[in-house]
Amino acid sequence: MSRRARKIVKRVSLDPKYNSELVAHMIRVIMKDGKKSVAEKIVYGAIDKIKEALAADPSKFVKEDKTFTDPLEVVSASIDNMKPQVEVKTRRVGGTTYPVPVPIAANRQLSLALRWTTQYAGARHGMGMPAAVAAEIIDAFQGQGNVIKKRDDVHKMAQANKAFAHYAWGN
Repeated sequence: MSRRARKIVKRVSLDPKYNSELVAHMIRVIMKDGKKSVAEKIVYGAIDKIKEALAADPSKFVKEDKTFTDPLEVVSASIDNMKPQVEVKTRRVGGTTYPVPVPIAANRQLSLALRWTTQYAGARHGMGMPAAVAAEIIDAFQGQGNVIKKRDDVHKMAQANKAFAHYAWGN
């Protein structure tokens, strides 16, 4: 029997307005200092801004011959677009440290995507946080923006260090 403590998988509760696990996770990532009501206003405001953008110009939300009409579908598709597939971790082998590309677990992919969204939305100046989050999500849906650049940089780093992939044991 293993002596290691069992990993406790915490389920994210559903948010009350949209009944979505993804929206609840976004609220928790955006929340600072325990101010959940402020984070809810930011996320719900961002979804409302996306809804307005959908009503104003639905041609911006077409992907692979599918037109998106629901703002939650747009959020989900853009977050799927933000998720990195591989990252670089350092491994120490024989006194030398190597950057080794390793695949990322699904829960970490989501966490990184949401963390980057919050980081780059907060860095946008001249607009409120709901508008900034909505802008990041819309940019990511269209395959551009700061979060997509960050994801591509992580992928480039992994691609550049592919020669050290054989050191990826023990993950």
